[in-house]
Amino acid sequence: MDFTQNKRLKQITENTIIIGVDVAKYKHVARAVDDRGVDLVKRLVIKNTAEGFTELVRWAESLSNELNRTHIIIGMEPTGHYWLNLAYFLKDRGLKVVLVNPMKVKKSKELDDDSPTKNDTKDAKVIAQNVRDGRFHEPTLPEDVYAELREGMRLHDMIQEDLNSIQAQMHNLLDRYFPEFLTVFKNWTGKAALHLLKQGYLPNKIIDTSEDVLLAEIKSATQRAVGLKRVRELKQAADSTVGIQVGLNMAQEELRYLVDQYIHLNQRLLTLEESLEELVIHVPGASEMVAIKGVSSMTVVAFFAEVGDLSNYRDPRQIIKLAGLNLTMNQSGTHHGSTRISKRGRKRLRSVLYQVAIPLSYHNPAFKQLHGYYRNRPNNPLTGKQSFIALSRKLIKIFYVLGTHQCSFSESKMLDDIPVLAKSKEVA
Repeated sequence: MDFTQNKRLKQITENTIIIGVDVAKYKHVARAVDDRGVDLVKRLVIKNTAEGFTELVRWAESLSNELNRTHIIIGMEPTGHYWLNLAYFLKDRGLKVVLVNPMKVKKSKELDDDSPTKNDTKDAKVIAQNVRDGRFHEPTLPEDVYAELREGMRLHDMIQEDLNSIQAQMHNLLDRYFPEFLTVFKNWTGKAALHLLKQGYLPNKIIDTSEDVLLAEIKSATQRAVGLKRVRELKQAADSTVGIQVGLNMAQEELRYLVDQYIHLNQRLLTLEESLEELVIHVPGASEMVAIKGVSSMTVVAFFAEVGDLSNYRDPRQIIKLAGLNLTMNQSGTHHGSTRISKRGRKRLRSVLYQVAIPLSYHNPAFKQLHGYYRNRPNNPLTGKQSFIALSRKLIKIFYVLGTHQCSFSESKMLDDIPVLAKSKEVA
């Protein structure tokens, strides 16, 4: 959940204790200030353990009782993943946790002492001062199904990264030992090609194997598309290969290993996607989102994994900003610079939305019409990439409405929001 600057400032009153925490892997440093920025007590250093977290809570509550200030705000930088454990711990104990953008900490660290010095104690104070000035936002800490979706997508990315690595290693091996293989089979992940590779068929083994045996091997994996002609092409490629002719036994072992890994990771990925699709269908509005032509279940999974519960947002523009798709301008006097997206947000959310906007512009009639309008409108026509970004922003607004109202997507209502398209529809 985010607030406007004034609403954030109104949370800081004479009844508030602001605690800035500089988080790290092994220890955290905390500083406490009042609403004017005055230090209330010496710093507190705690370990990244349950005892350390409990000590921080007791310290904050002790200050609250001693100073008769009942409102406690604890701010921290989202440094890597180290802040998450502490944030969940404090949230479970009813303490308000806010985050300060590391960029703001970096740019404001010289305001008080005119020194570029950086250390944990100073950073904790700078974080507290930023919170006092309203330069913070409330984190979205996913729970229940949203936490499952986020962890599931993290695992999905890990498996996908491993798959990409396996594919790169396979291309490396084929380039060294059998570069002609991909002239016979366009894709080594096809059933026939994959089966031959799993059996360790490098050029020397292919030459020593008869056409009938090779054909039987292929037919055991697939009954279509590959016949005797392809087998003869394979044997000819093996006979004239420029591949390395040494280390063949271990190359075959590497080949089998890579194929086994590829098959295992692919199966693991499919199983994970099925589980995630079953989870997301229980999220309000998810089924309505999947019903949009061009939007897959995994797109909706990735969206909720990054955004969390839509009830935490008051306006879809907050999600647009979270994705880094909000527009930034460079303007001063008579100078008008180019308008760009900020790219300060969740990179993965931005990537997912952009990737789904492309097929939507081709296969969904309403988005295709909107894409054509953006590209060809008389005033400020957009380039292809700019149009896809505009469609991504539009999709966020649609997802927000579907998720908060659980209503069906209406192509006509979306086009009615564009006056020019609405008029053309009336004329038609």
